[in-house]
Amino acid sequence: MALFDALLELADDHLVLGHRLSEWCGHAPMLEEDLAMPNMALDLIGTARTLYDYAGQVEGKGRSEDDLAFLRGEREYRNCLLVERPNRDFAQTMLRQLYFVSFMHPYWTAAADSSDEVIRGVAGKAVKEMAYQIRHASEWVIRLGDGTEESARRMADAVEDLHLYTGELFEAGTETDDDVLPDRAALQPAWETTIDHVFGEAGLTRPVIPHPQTGGRAGLHGEDLGHMLADMQSPHRAHPGA
Repeated sequence: MALFDALLELADDHLVLGHRLSEWCGHAPMLEEDLAMPNMALDLIGTARTLYDYAGQVEGKGRSEDDLAFLRGEREYRNCLLVERPNRDFAQTMLRQLYFVSFMHPYWTAAADSSDEVIRGVAGKAVKEMAYQIRHASEWVIRLGDGTEESARRMADAVEDLHLYTGELFEAGTETDDDVLPDRAALQPAWETTIDHVFGEAGLTRPVIPHPQTGGRAGLHGEDLGHMLADMQSPHRAHPGA
């Protein structure tokens, strides 16, 4: 069930990051962001829903998108560790977003040529959403990195905290046929080009991480994901089908 597992990796990435963004609703530093961030979360969760639904069909065991999202424990989740990192502050959130969407934009661009009709459909919508989200995150990373002494310090701290998780973006826990989903490793140069451009304008330096932090694809997560899932899943588990 290679395709099923690969779809779960994609869906889990999008759902977990979407939920992290949704946690800013009512807490963003300005009204415009209080509207923008939940909308970006909805884009990610919408993609996750389609992928979960398709994964359920591929699996053929009658599991719905809700079953896959709300009735699996943290060790069954296959998201990369980057997306589950806590928000902490706005600099961390914007850098985490930049790292992820700068990978997913070329990923969905390549997936538009997939031999799988559903993947092509998801890619056609997602690539437009990722293009907007790159612009949004880039503007904030530059604004904070090249801003005040305080904002620059916080953005530099975010780079130090998060960059070691980026290597997992280019690793697939599950390999599929070459014409179904893109080769993640082949997209690293495009990602690095985007990050280097933004970092250049923000006055940041991209670190070299010889030993990236990985394990999410194998279900090895930190306690932060468990806390997040407990919060996210509790209504469905308490009132299934409500």
